[in-house]
This record gives sequence, structure tokens and C-alpha cells, in this order.
Amino acid sequence: MRFFKRYFITGLLIWIPLVITVWVIALVIRAIESFVPAFLSSQSLFGVRIPGFAVALVLVVVFVTGLLAANFIGRAFVDRWEQLLGRIPLVRSIYNSVKQVSDTVLAPNGQAFREAVLVQYPRQGSWTIAFLTGSPSGEVAERLHGQFVSVYVPTTPNPTSGFFLMMPRQDVQVLDMSVDAALKYIVSMGVVAPPSTIKALGHVAADAAPPRARDASAPRE
Repeated sequence: MRFFKRYFITGLLIWIPLVITVWVIALVIRAIESFVPAFLSSQSLFGVRIPGFAVALVLVVVFVTGLLAANFIGRAFVDRWEQLLGRIPLVRSIYNSVKQVSDTVLAPNGQAFREAVLVQYPRQGSWTIAFLTGSPSGEVAERLHGQFVSVYVPTTPNPTSGFFLMMPRQDVQVLDMSVDAALKYIVSMGVVAPPSTIKALGHVAADAAPPRARDASAPRE
């Protein structure tokens, strides 16, 4: 029985990541294909079904859109389009919110999710990994006394959900690990840890002190 259990678990460890990866990719492909109207499908255009045609068509459309929007005429057209959407009450609130988030996260010169940080959450003495998303602004910044930063604390093992927190800058420690390494650390529930993180956590256990890390106010090299 122990022999069977050992090799069965070994087989699961090989197949589970592969099956989940294929499943997620299939979901993404189906979601992309759902945006392509029927009259632009390969069956309508060529009379035969071409696997991946809808995905390739979406990628081409996105690339061409970015190419056209990069020049003066395309930028002017996009501005007029955004002005039109901004006049529709319900559409305006949804579009502006989504655009602000996408511009912040996806913009090449954006600073969101560019640094992994260490914060105490959900209580003093409990440490978790979060990501810098910027600084408070507007009325929120006026009501906060001192220097604060905005951080996103992801949940485990699903980092797409989490908590948005505004914390004092001195309570946030910027880590040297990359965002990708931090995400792997979070998704694996601490199993896949970068070597530097393992060393730092050992230091915490020995000295009961937070791991050494750069201050959040220090510029990243």
C-alpha cells in the first residue's frame, strides 16, 4: 500500500501542474475567441475551420490598433472616442475606472507591481509579501498625516484577489526579489522561496526581527 501511495503521489505531482496549465490556456483561448464575431470566423471567410485563427486575428487587431494609435491621427481619434464614451453616464464610470487601472498596471512607464515589499499584515508581528501600487492622492492623501504608500496584498494561492492597503512608508520594506519570484512564493504558499528570502526568514526566526530589506523610500537601482 505504501508503495502504491508513493508512486501515485509522484504521478499526481507531474500531472496536476500540466493539466491545470492546459486548462487555464484553454480558458484564455476560449475567452479570446468569444470576442470574434461569427462573420469573421475562419468558417465564414474560408469555408473551413482553422484552429487558432480567432486568437491570431485578435492579436493582429490589438497590434494594429496600438500601431495606429501611436501616431498623431490615431491619437486624435482615440481622444475623440474617449470623449464620446465620457458623455454616457453609466459607460463613463465603468470605462474610466477600467482605463485608469489598465493604464497604471500595463503602461510601460508605470510603477504598479514593479516592486515586491514586506509588510505586517493582518496584525503586528505577522509578515506577508505585498506589491507597491503607488501613493495615496486627492482627499485621501490630505486626510493622512505623514508619508504613506499604497500596497496590494494578494491572497494565497490565488493572487488575483487581495486587499488594498495604505500604510506608513516606514512600515513598508522593499525586497530585492523580483515580482515574478514574489508571485511564485505567494502562489506556492511559501514552498518555492528565493534563496535570499529563505536566508532572511531564518534571520527572523533566530533574532525575532524583520528581515533586512531596503526602505520603501529608497530609489530602486
